[in-house]
Amino acid sequence: MNKVTKILLGIVVVIVAIQFFHPGKNVADGVQANNVAAVFTTPEEVKTILAKSCNDCHSNNTIYPWYNNIQPVAWWLNHHVSEAKEKLNFDEFASYSPRRQYNKLKETEELLNENEMPLSSYVFIHRNAVLSAEQKETLINWTKNIRKQMEATYPMDSLLRKKQNQKP
Repeated sequence: MNKVTKILLGIVVVIVAIQFFHPGKNVADGVQANNVAAVFTTPEEVKTILAKSCNDCHSNNTIYPWYNNIQPVAWWLNHHVSEAKEKLNFDEFASYSPRRQYNKLKETEELLNENEMPLSSYVFIHRNAVLSAEQKETLINWTKNIRKQMEATYPMDSLLRKKQNQKP
């Protein structure tokens, strides 16, 4: 067996072996207690948009595609979902502080306005997750309305981001 054949055989063995190691799945049963809809009015239209375009990455319940059964794709998807949930998890939203809730809603609006969400890599494969201009506007208005409610309830200085390295 020559050197190239040994290397190729080794690669095949590794690829086959990693198929037996899968990360845990991000799957939860039913509506989560800390879901955003538990604390803020969330119209059915918004819930539908979130389910279609956001929740696979930003909730506790991902609907996995068939290719999630292939390694190393499953590890990559697991990492992607974990990072997304760290940034914003609509199923844990009620557990956030009011400041974090407010700022996450503002960031969501900014990302929608800048066409950064949903990610282009996600909508490339999930064409049904592409947001129409009307759907974006619906989500943006929803985030604005919630922030207005929060502004009426909490002092603004408790909601706004603390500036980094701010001098006293």
